[in-house]
Amino acid sequence: MQKKISPRQRRIRIIATLGPASREAGTIEKLFEAGVDVFRINMSHGDHDDKRDIVDHIRKLEQSKGRPIAIMADLQGPKLRIGTFKDGSVMLEDGADFALDLINKPGDQKRVRLPHSEIFSALEPGADLLLNDGKIRLRVREIKATRADCEVITGGELSDRKGVNVPGVVLPIPALTDKDRADLDFALSLHVEWIALSFVQRPEDVAEARKIIGGRAAVLAKIEKPAALDRIDEILELSDGIMVARGDLGVEMPVEDVPGLQKMLIRKARSAGKAVIVATQMLESMIHSPMPTRAEVSDVATAVADGADAVMLSAESAAGDYPVEAVRVMNKVAIKVEHDPAYERYGVEERTEPDATGEDAITAAARQVARTINAAAIVTFTTSGSTARRASRQRPQSSILVLTPKLQVARRLCLFWGLHTVKTRDAESFEEMVGKARRMALRQGLAKAGDRIVITAGVPFGTPGATNVLHIAWVSGDELKR
Repeated sequence: MQKKISPRQRRIRIIATLGPASREAGTIEKLFEAGVDVFRINMSHGDHDDKRDIVDHIRKLEQSKGRPIAIMADLQGPKLRIGTFKDGSVMLEDGADFALDLINKPGDQKRVRLPHSEIFSALEPGADLLLNDGKIRLRVREIKATRADCEVITGGELSDRKGVNVPGVVLPIPALTDKDRADLDFALSLHVEWIALSFVQRPEDVAEARKIIGGRAAVLAKIEKPAALDRIDEILELSDGIMVARGDLGVEMPVEDVPGLQKMLIRKARSAGKAVIVATQMLESMIHSPMPTRAEVSDVATAVADGADAVMLSAESAAGDYPVEAVRVMNKVAIKVEHDPAYERYGVEERTEPDATGEDAITAAARQVARTINAAAIVTFTTSGSTARRASRQRPQSSILVLTPKLQVARRLCLFWGLHTVKTRDAESFEEMVGKARRMALRQGLAKAGDRIVITAGVPFGTPGATNVLHIAWVSGDELKR
């Protein structure tokens, strides 16, 4: 993968979910050309053969384009749903009595099955249950081992197998189901770069997944349960990144709280040096419309301005009528925001305090040096990816060129803000390092003759995490002749 890779014109990354509308090789290529950096495979839908074909398409595309492409497998997690009704649905009136129980028979106007005994053990009188994405609200009056007698607070039509949310309650349910474990083994056999973990409530959920994954992929914790917010620092410590799942958060907590939480989670993830994705309902109207709403454009722009590492499309690209157009819109909005003269004042340039380590000191200094001398690029040599992640965390004005001998590392780093990754042979001496940095910056279109670049690396070369060199170099233009 030594050919020139045209750099993106933006720093924030774009993730697109693949599905029925976008699983074919030709569409995947169009999505990539429109701006996708990471492809998400939702393990909730389809079978393993379909997903194997999709991964094969992406790997072939990567070879033809010469750019590392990351793949994220998103595990389904526990799905809490009610049973069925005799007539397919019922109409619940405000103030009516309604029960949830474990009885295995169709429901009616008075009750319905809830086949999750763990919920009954966690509920207390006064707790609320939300059904059908929060459209129906029940309040527990009395709880028994196999039954919850409730009052209908917000009524409406309730039909078969609608989802159940229990806000404010940590449920004694593991984040990994038997299906998730099978899907995880399969995804790891395909050598995907990221595993997204659903239904995270506590750091132990992430620790369990990390133990199984064993370093074979990076772990992303989806923040979709309010319980996770109470222990977010511990969850961040154990994760390689987080996803702000606004749609799910907005079901279990007041919707007016979600924008502030989004900003808080972006700040915390950036401070911890972990990737942060803003997801769900970003361009939802484009599922059936070729144009987004003005509010959706503002939503994407806000995530860009806040300094998120990535923004994600779900149904828009997986099942929508205009998957490629949705990516193009997201790409254009991101470019427009990042090239705004006021971009630095939006918050993305807010400094994150480096840790008290030599590696962090070098990386923070590289950002300041690049700014002072107006360097065309910061070039980082990395084996583990840690040097590149530190550079991304600093959100420099200069482009960041990442050179690594490991393809898996180059792919994983595709999720991080501003990183232009290239797999190339590692340098073996200081002179070779400088020459390669100049040559690759020219070849990748991130510098031209007469520009200066800032180089960071670790000596001895090939030592993971040992960033201890900062060097300024001129690019003469003669490097490509060598």
